[in-house]
Amino acid sequence: MQARESGRRGLSHYLLAGFFGLFVAFLYGPMSAIFVLSFQGPTGGLTFPMRGVSLRWFHALFSQERTGDFAGSFTRSLLLAALVLSLTVVISVLAGLAFRRRFPGSSFLFYLAVASLIMPGILVGLGIGVTFQFLDIPTAWYSSGLGAQLTWTLPFGLLIMFAVLSRFNRAYEEAGRDLGATNWQVFWLIVVPILAPGIIGVALFGFTLSYDEFARSLLTAGAQNTLPMEIWGMTTNVTSPALFALGTVTTLVSFAAIILSLGSIALIERRRTRRGSVAAGTSPAPGH
Repeated sequence: MQARESGRRGLSHYLLAGFFGLFVAFLYGPMSAIFVLSFQGPTGGLTFPMRGVSLRWFHALFSQERTGDFAGSFTRSLLLAALVLSLTVVISVLAGLAFRRRFPGSSFLFYLAVASLIMPGILVGLGIGVTFQFLDIPTAWYSSGLGAQLTWTLPFGLLIMFAVLSRFNRAYEEAGRDLGATNWQVFWLIVVPILAPGIIGVALFGFTLSYDEFARSLLTAGAQNTLPMEIWGMTTNVTSPALFALGTVTTLVSFAAIILSLGSIALIERRRTRRGSVAAGTSPAPGH
């Protein structure tokens, strides 16, 4: 009986491993062709076989050529993602702390904020664009575009903070106040370090969702394109291998953001382990 159950567990393990392998291949397989073709030679095209190897198309990304304003759109997307990240973190943390206590209309505000997740992004962008036009305010990536993207990132940030705060033990705050800490000291020295992994998760969501958002930016970014809009414009016109180089750069930026977030969480956990070991009067284990 035990051998039979062990065999079943082994089969399910291999099936799940095979499914995960297919998922990774489906996700990154097409990207491998983009990575390779981004190193196409100066006279190469968009398909195989490659005509030499060069970095010519990466250089084209940061120079004004007929292929598009990559440098400008890339910079605007990074700045916009940084703004969205900052506002999403601040608003989500403060809102999460505020929602720990019930107040009149709290449920309505929560569902109103989350409702934007089920609304088509193109309709949200259309509504914001029409409103700015009605108020005779020009649309721009740093105003209407920023507001449109916050309607997408804030619900995710709120849900993450609500999940984190639902497991937060408020006894830590009470202990800090008993030791004479002010409300600001309790927040900055106790609450923030405990919530740090969740805050980093909110920041990662805010950055990545903003960085590749297209639908909400299409009608709200104004005359200057963000990176997804620039890529879309390239696919509808005459393109070059610079498009593949752009895909390689943007993928590396996404991986860098994920690695930085995971490294920050690991560093926070490592420091927390050291502090706990010192507080308990023991030395941390090797490698911690």
